[in-house]
Amino acid sequence: MRGTVVSSAALPFDIAPILGAVEYRAPATGSFDRAALLAALGDADALICLLTVAVDEALLEAAPGLRVVANFAVGYDNVDVAAATRRGVAVANTPGALTEATADFTFALLLGAARRLAEGDRLVRSGAWTGWAPGQHLGADVFGAELGLIGFGRIGQAVARRARGFSMTVRYTNGSGAVAPADQAHGAVRVELDELLARSDVVSLHCPLTPATRHIIDAAALAAMKPGAVLVNTARGACVDEAALVAALDRGHLGAAGLDVFEHEPAVPAPLRACARVLLAPHAGSATTTARRRMAETCARAVRAALDGRAPETVVNPEIYQT
Repeated sequence: MRGTVVSSAALPFDIAPILGAVEYRAPATGSFDRAALLAALGDADALICLLTVAVDEALLEAAPGLRVVANFAVGYDNVDVAAATRRGVAVANTPGALTEATADFTFALLLGAARRLAEGDRLVRSGAWTGWAPGQHLGADVFGAELGLIGFGRIGQAVARRARGFSMTVRYTNGSGAVAPADQAHGAVRVELDELLARSDVVSLHCPLTPATRHIIDAAALAAMKPGAVLVNTARGACVDEAALVAALDRGHLGAAGLDVFEHEPAVPAPLRACARVLLAPHAGSATTTARRRMAETCARAVRAALDGRAPETVVNPEIYQT
């Protein structure tokens, strides 16, 4: 297999043994800016890209020989899949590579937000802590709480498995409207969104970003949640109306929130940063060495398969291989 592979960003893992005999272009550090990336793609056969890269008509036009886009993420809302399909370009992602890491991180945010860990950390660091007091930093119970999952794919199901250890009641809703085959194994029950919001002590998002899920948590959804409930988002920032979330927290309707993603990241609105009851993380759900290495290797295997004329195992538009 020969060809030219471009990575939009420097990867901290050696994928050369998987790629084989290709020319590999990547920035020495950081990421290519848009102009440099388009220039590098002029004669490229494959692109490995981060979710911050818009794979749109302009990029595809700049890379007429492109055969595959391997997105270094599970979600691929940054890729115009229809445009890629029209051009015969395979699009692949990294499902499974980061499932357990992201589920772990979801529970870290859930526990941290419910028990106000960031606030406690700031208090101790400030030197203003005066010692234990019965009413200090009271949070919400997690053990035995009711958990609502918006989205019940690999990550949602992994979160449900962890919830069993906390004796949580788990309900979920998904875009397809179908009952997930694994729901009984995880002790989860499918409900409609309005019931999930009304009954859950914790609502956690695990859905892809689509027109239907953009701002699925808006002012009306937040008002429908239990007073004192906790919201966790490790999916996509635009699934939550951030201004409405701040308003719900400021008026005391919600107890707390734990957010790993933001609508216009890395920009985070000042009111959200100033809100004491929000635990903020820098899109770190998959940030373990094991998960990120698996993501890099999954992308490399997808590139190699496509350049060999095979459909990558993680292809999201397999129709281009149908004859």
